[in-house]
Amino acid sequence: MAPAPDRAADAGLAPYACHEADSRGRVHAEPAPARYRTEYQRDRDRIVHSTAFRRLVYKTQVFVNHEGDLYRTRLTHSLEVAQIARSVSRALRLNETLCEAICLAHDLGHTPFGHAGQDALNECMRDHGGFEHNLQSLRVVDELEERYAEFAGLNLTYECREGILKHCSAKNAATLGELGRRFLERQQPPLEAQLANVADEIAYNNHDVDDGLRAGLVTCSELGGVKLFARHYEEVERRYPGIAERRLIHEVVRRMINEVVTDLIDATQVRIEAAHPADVAAVRALPQPLVGFSERVAAEHRELKRFLQERVYRHFRVVRMTTKAQRVVRELFRAYFDDLRLLPDEHRDSARRLETRHGTDGRARAVADYIAGMTDRYAILEHSRLYDPNVPQG
Repeated sequence: MAPAPDRAADAGLAPYACHEADSRGRVHAEPAPARYRTEYQRDRDRIVHSTAFRRLVYKTQVFVNHEGDLYRTRLTHSLEVAQIARSVSRALRLNETLCEAICLAHDLGHTPFGHAGQDALNECMRDHGGFEHNLQSLRVVDELEERYAEFAGLNLTYECREGILKHCSAKNAATLGELGRRFLERQQPPLEAQLANVADEIAYNNHDVDDGLRAGLVTCSELGGVKLFARHYEEVERRYPGIAERRLIHEVVRRMINEVVTDLIDATQVRIEAAHPADVAAVRALPQPLVGFSERVAAEHRELKRFLQERVYRHFRVVRMTTKAQRVVRELFRAYFDDLRLLPDEHRDSARRLETRHGTDGRARAVADYIAGMTDRYAILEHSRLYDPNVPQG
């Protein structure tokens, strides 16, 4: 029997927020959390203590981990996303703890080497169902984490799992039961999930400016053609003449984040007041998301994103590393898929079990699980162990 709903956990929330008392619960029933902890706090804590979360510290955001200690990683990115989302959710009276949990978990399934690794692994899995990191994040929390005696995965609440799954094709949604229904029926996710998605965009756009400048891929002068950056750069230079460059950049970036976050709160509040949703069900039934920027800030954020795409992500130094990273992933996949004996025992056993159930698709999925769980440096080391005769076996 499911535990009695905790109405105190929902005190102060807006009617359109996710209320724990109305949660669809967990796949595996569990006793209620200990005193002073709510169900969504339990979700957050399980995510923070998971193996997959710890691995994020050595997974690429844009710059491969060994390129420098000060660049963002998937872990620091996830923390920044959660910090932004918590501020916004508090202002809008959404469920801050649920929103934080979704943000901390949203990249758990990401491959080593960022989007380059994901693209390469998706290519390898093309004939076996493909690979998508949102689905993999769900797979991590539902199946791959091994911590509890009574169930696989972390057994998170429905609302947290739904928020992790930002995108999903109709084909994949059809295999997910209740969790996939909103994609098939074209419903909106709750506001907490909508907010986590936008907070992700805010975090990576702005910290990639900071990291791009730190790496010397772009200059402040080049960014001067981007309205959002230029406006705050001019203000900081005017207010603090002669300021050191690192301080200048930090002042500019923090002002950029403050502007877009404030706009996000104000613009979303206007949409909420206009739509006047009575509850989460009403949010789901709306034709468009409610969480978003004003038209002006949305346009400026898109301009910044285009600049980063052209000048940072396609910079020859990034492309060189991307090319090497994709080769590492492709060659690891081919080696493991062709000869399961190269896998560590537990992953080899998993591959054989999945192959028995699902044929070569299962074999491929187990190999993808192993590679997706690698950190940047572990993937590079494994590749060297397989292909460089001078590297000793670990």
